[in-house]
Amino acid sequence: MVRVGGWLTVGMDLSMVREAYETAGLDFGDLAEDPFTQFQWWFSEVEAAGYWEPNAMVLSTVGADGWPSARNVLLKRINADGFVLFTNYTSDKAVELDTSGRASLTFSWAELRRQVRVVGVAERLSDEESDGYWATRPRGSQLGAWASDQSTVVPDRATLETAFTNAEKRWTGRDVDRPDHWGGYRICPHRVEFWQGRPDRLHDRLCYYLDDGAWSVERRSP
Repeated sequence: MVRVGGWLTVGMDLSMVREAYETAGLDFGDLAEDPFTQFQWWFSEVEAAGYWEPNAMVLSTVGADGWPSARNVLLKRINADGFVLFTNYTSDKAVELDTSGRASLTFSWAELRRQVRVVGVAERLSDEESDGYWATRPRGSQLGAWASDQSTVVPDRATLETAFTNAEKRWTGRDVDRPDHWGGYRICPHRVEFWQGRPDRLHDRLCYYLDDGAWSVERRSP
């Protein structure tokens, strides 16, 4: 890994890694007892392969008008309770999460021929949980949360830059408080599918599903 002009460049030749996973495949005996542990196993392998932002995921929601919407966000935490992300509560995605209480997440690690799909219930984190993560954010990101009324229309970039400057002045010499309009969501899954690419399109699809409070697994046709 080298730094060029402030950017990290990573040399990645994953062809042999991909081939190894395609050959080995995925079967019931390979799986952890629960999808959270299984996800962490796969995530560790993706990190080891050198992916840039392996925690990037597509968050899919549905608006009040019935139209679907999807965007890339970052996974910030995972445990036995679910998958956690943070955002502006006035944003389109937050409004849709609050309205429907449902969400889908997609992790696409194409170079390893892997995909994970999560479907579940969305709930806001407590103020204490959001405060805890807020304290770890870079100061610039904290100021940006104050400057940006996410998803609203702005006339030009200068408007955003002025708002950021005003936020800098407001919080000069002191810690930046978390805005009431910013915090986290937890996606509590009832279905998690692990997809492993295989030759001849005979891919492996093993899906965990919540059945009376316990996780069961089924294989699905590719």
